[in-house]
Amino acid sequence: MSKENCLIVFAAGRQLDLLRGEASRIAKENKVDWHIDRADIGMCFCFEDAKAKDAFALTCDNLGISSRGS
Repeated sequence: MSKENCLIVFAAGRQLDLLRGEASRIAKENKVDWHIDRADIGMCFCFEDAKAKDAFALTCDNLGISSRGS
């Protein structure tokens, strides 16, 4: 999976658990795979396509969780 559809998220604890659930839901809706890795700072959520990544970025914004493209 390429890094172009990845988003680095700055969250921990319950926020991170919430985001994992949201990432799973978004991936399932878009019929794509996803994974999460540690980044230098934060966690890196990667999706198979840009549409899923964009939906996840919007979810982060709506929840007030900081994120940036990798």
